[in-house]
Amino acid sequence: MARSAGARLFVAVDLPELVRERLAGWARAAIRGTSVPEVGSGTVRVLDPDSLHLTVCFLGDCPTSELAAIGGAVQASAHPLGELALGAPVWLPAGRPRVLAVEVRDPEGDLNALRGRLVAALGQVVPALDGAGGPRRFRPHITVARMGARGWPKARALPATPSLVFAPQTMALYRSFLAPAGATYQALETVGLTGRSPGP
Repeated sequence: MARSAGARLFVAVDLPELVRERLAGWARAAIRGTSVPEVGSGTVRVLDPDSLHLTVCFLGDCPTSELAAIGGAVQASAHPLGELALGAPVWLPAGRPRVLAVEVRDPEGDLNALRGRLVAALGQVVPALDGAGGPRRFRPHITVARMGARGWPKARALPATPSLVFAPQTMALYRSFLAPAGATYQALETVGLTGRSPGP
C-alpha cells in the first residue's frame, strides 16, 4: 500500500502584532552590530514579522491522512496562558549558530504546562509522530533571523532585547512549506487561549 503524502507540521503560539514588529526591528539592528554581513547579502535573513511565532512542538513530516486527528489534539490541549516576557538574545545552536533567537520567559509555568498537555494529546492520536513524545528539552524562544551555510557570527555581542510582556491569544497547527527564499506557513487549525478551562 502506498504511503500517504506528508506534511511538515508544527504547533506554535501566535504573537501579538506589536511583539512581532518590535522583534523584527530589533533583529535588523542587532545584525548590523555583528560581524555577520548585512541583510540582503544572502548570508543572513531577518524573518518577516508575519513569520514570527513561538514554537511549542515540532512534529516534522506527518501523513496528511492524520491532519484531522492532529488538529483535534491541538484543540483538546488548548487552555489559557498567563503573561510571557521576552528574555535574552541567543545564538542557536551554541557551537556553530544558524539562527538568532530571543528567549521567552514563562514565570507562571503556563507555557510548559500547555506543551505537556499538547505532547500528551498528540501522543495519544499518533504515537509515532516525530518529535511529539520525545524527552527533548523545551527551551521557549522566538527565531528572528536565519543564517546561510557560511553565515555565522564571529562577534556575538548583541543589544538588549525589547522589554515586552504579552499574553498570547491563540495557538495554531501550522504546515511549513520550504523554499530557497525561506519557509512559508499555513495555519491549518487555530484555537483560542483565553477564557477556557484547563480541564482535568
